[in-house]
Amino acid sequence: MRVAAPVLLSPDDRQAFEACVRSRRASARSVERARILLLAADGWLNQDIAVHLQMTPDKVARWRRRFVADGLAAITHDAPRSGRPKTITAAQERAVVRKTTQETPLQATHWSTRTMATATGLSERSVRRIWQRHGLKPHLTRTFKLSRDPAFAEKVEAIVGLYLNPPEHAVVLCADEKSQIQALDRTQPGLPLKRGRCGTMTHDYKRHGTATLFAALNTLDGSEISICDDRHRHQEWLKFLRVIDDVTPPGKDLYLIVDNASTHKHARVRQWLARHPRFHVYFTPTSSSWLNMVERFFRDLTQRRLRRGVFRGVEELIMAIGDYVDQHNEQPKPFIWTASAKDILAKVARARAAQDNR
Repeated sequence: MRVAAPVLLSPDDRQAFEACVRSRRASARSVERARILLLAADGWLNQDIAVHLQMTPDKVARWRRRFVADGLAAITHDAPRSGRPKTITAAQERAVVRKTTQETPLQATHWSTRTMATATGLSERSVRRIWQRHGLKPHLTRTFKLSRDPAFAEKVEAIVGLYLNPPEHAVVLCADEKSQIQALDRTQPGLPLKRGRCGTMTHDYKRHGTATLFAALNTLDGSEISICDDRHRHQEWLKFLRVIDDVTPPGKDLYLIVDNASTHKHARVRQWLARHPRFHVYFTPTSSSWLNMVERFFRDLTQRRLRRGVFRGVEELIMAIGDYVDQHNEQPKPFIWTASAKDILAKVARARAAQDNR
């Protein structure tokens, strides 16, 4: 008469199996296997376990054998099954990846699953699965620009230093202008949001002029200093600098982070700054507007107030911008800069290396 191999559980194994049986989140198959082995460890025969748990004796014997042979690892995962044989070879998969990353289809800029399926003789679903396994998304693209400023590293270190370690008894302001803000009026009233339908607005519009917003973001508390004007020449920039000079505490130095627009470097602007020594201007590297945190405020303004707004004139547009800034300043919230200059420079170095290796 054959006798089943005894099941010996260590204290840790028994504790793990008992916890699995009590768990409400464990899978049904895991609980079932744990119960089999707990009863087997208590000396139960396979036939008695099968009757008690309402399963076949062969099933009980199978999990007893697997645990005795390979331990706990044998029952945590099912044994591999043969399954359906592969119809797509590794060479075919490599060919799809190579064509996706190194070639372009005729009369198109990028592959789709159907054009790739036609080119390789595979099904459209097979191409999609291959792309998913390799993380390929030919339909998506992102824009980028690496700065060619010869003093890029020095400017990044200086500006990031102002963000992470601002000078004492001074105010750090990120200043810029958002030009050509259009006062757009829709040709027909839009339909409101309701269940099962998003809000609607006509695709065409009427232009009623433009305005320029000059804004300076206080990096300490997130408050905004702003004015609106109809143009963005150096004259308007000087007017904005005078506003900053008037509304900020007179005894503190002002550190301005601005971009390389010609209006910011005009001769008259430089002369005015020379007469006001408490202004210290830091220029961002070329093609690096992302270093200026006021751009983050401009993004919020566009998304929350301008993009879906309806304005029947420039005055209405300016009033809407002023209301938004006033509400923002009632409960300002600063943007927290976290990237160090070292991390930024390392990432740019990797991007340049990737460009050189193309």
